[in-house]
Amino acid sequence: MFEGEGLVGTKLSPVLKPEPGVISDFDMTLSRFGCNGRRCPTSHNILDNSRVISEDGKRKLQDLLHYYYPIEIDPNRTLEEKCPLMVEWWSRAHELLSQQKIQKGDIAQIVRESDVMLRDGFKELFDQLHKNNVPLFIFSAGVGDILEEIIRQANVFYSNVNVVSNYMDFDDNGILTHFKGPLIHTYNKNNSVLQGTKYFQQLSTRTSIILLGDSMGDLTMADGVPSVENILKIGFLNDKVEERREKYLDAYDIVLESDETLDVVNGILRYLLTET
Repeated sequence: MFEGEGLVGTKLSPVLKPEPGVISDFDMTLSRFGCNGRRCPTSHNILDNSRVISEDGKRKLQDLLHYYYPIEIDPNRTLEEKCPLMVEWWSRAHELLSQQKIQKGDIAQIVRESDVMLRDGFKELFDQLHKNNVPLFIFSAGVGDILEEIIRQANVFYSNVNVVSNYMDFDDNGILTHFKGPLIHTYNKNNSVLQGTKYFQQLSTRTSIILLGDSMGDLTMADGVPSVENILKIGFLNDKVEERREKYLDAYDIVLESDETLDVVNGILRYLLTET
């Protein structure tokens, strides 16, 4: 069940009962980090690098990425240090995007023209969960409109899929004016930004959760879910592998190193769902 080159650590102390709920990050977790030595875009990257962004806008967004991304993944900085800087990064990026007069009608084509790829095995994952009525909650600090379109174009946006993310707000002419709140960044993905949503209520009957993430910030995605007795945390370690390995092994039950597939996740789900 756990075959694969990328599997470097397991702590299988949680005993998952059948019919778990799944909570997953999207960018670099359900989507690929890279392909043939090239980085794949996140939902923000897709928008930042698209034809609808001016050259000046692209340069400014790239400058923000180069400044803030090393801070985001720095293992030596505390969460308290990172949080205000992440708010600053997302706020500045959203403000820049809101100045670009992006049209809602262009989103589907922007996604089609991008190099985004979902991880190998994504169809089996989505199909398994849908077939067995397992809720899949995608909790993303990316751009909800973009990632929903990615899932839609992959033909796996099933009724059991629910997305919590940063969504664009358009005026009556379909032009982006701002992003809706609350702002979700890498390190506030917890119940503090889910007040008033149906997110947790829909998981209320699930006592077991499989959590999928690629950052330390993803570890809190299940915080506050009612009735949870067991959580199996699976982490994708995509970048700065050597310097981040120890922290990932301490934090996640299973760590997948430079693994662009969902094979391990699918294997676990096949085992659990055939037990029901």
